[in-house]
Amino acid sequence: MLLSQLKYLTALAKERHFARAAEACHVSQPALSAAIRKLEAEFRVPIVRRSNRFIGFTHEGERIVAWAQRVLAEHDILVENVRSLREGLSGRLRIGAIPTTLSSISLITSAFSEMHPLVTLSVVSMTSKEIERALADYQIDVGLTYVDNEPLENVRQQPVYRERYALLTEEQGLLDGRETITWAEAAEVPLCLLSPDMQNRRIVDQAFRRAGVEAAPRVETNSVSALCSFVNETRWSAVMPHAWLSLHAVPEGMRAIPLVEPEVSKQIGLVVADRDPEPVLARALLDTVAVADLQARLDLHHPEALVPGITL
Repeated sequence: MLLSQLKYLTALAKERHFARAAEACHVSQPALSAAIRKLEAEFRVPIVRRSNRFIGFTHEGERIVAWAQRVLAEHDILVENVRSLREGLSGRLRIGAIPTTLSSISLITSAFSEMHPLVTLSVVSMTSKEIERALADYQIDVGLTYVDNEPLENVRQQPVYRERYALLTEEQGLLDGRETITWAEAAEVPLCLLSPDMQNRRIVDQAFRRAGVEAAPRVETNSVSALCSFVNETRWSAVMPHAWLSLHAVPEGMRAIPLVEPEVSKQIGLVVADRDPEPVLARALLDTVAVADLQARLDLHHPEALVPGITL
């Protein structure tokens, strides 16, 4: 059995298509198919359910795919460990982050990047459910997501900061002069919200329900930047995470009003798969994140004059 055969199999599991898997592995489709048939011959069980196209794995195949992912991940960890002993940390750290945290990812990783300049960061926007699956399937090393709302299974976590919420709205609109706004009042204005597949949206919907109302947004999107663009171009408003506003500041012509009644905050944290050995790069990142320092740096980017009343 060769590592290349296991790589071909895990590529097929990821791409769910023979041609795309072969392209990802930089081999011909017949070569990839032949390698998987050799695995089937060695294990003496069918791995792939075959038709004119890829339709899935057999029960035995699913078990073998999971085993192959684990073997390849542990091989990579071994290589990273040996290399780090010789020349320091290097390689690629794969991070999956929910969209509302993307503005703070540079602060979270800055100390790590300074200490380990040979490491490349790969950051991908994902939903919290996608992060959970990607950690389980060895597709990412670290996730940045909520850790106290819809807790992920089989992970180790490190809290980083608490997310609070403000209503981003036009500066001279009907809410001019308001220092706070209740969730019930916010439900009455034309709203832009993140889409229902995002955990942030589910948190926001829970807050509205706690206030005894249901929000009916005019626009739904999976992009935080898109929310700002709609507020900028229309007279609509958007519920925004305060950390995003902390680093980007409130756009010109808009203001952010803290949302109250109820007071809502959710814990953002780093998560890694609960398995041993831990990926070396993932552990190094967690060891360099200074939570108190991160909160202080967010405060520096977060003048109260721009976002009245919001603190970490």
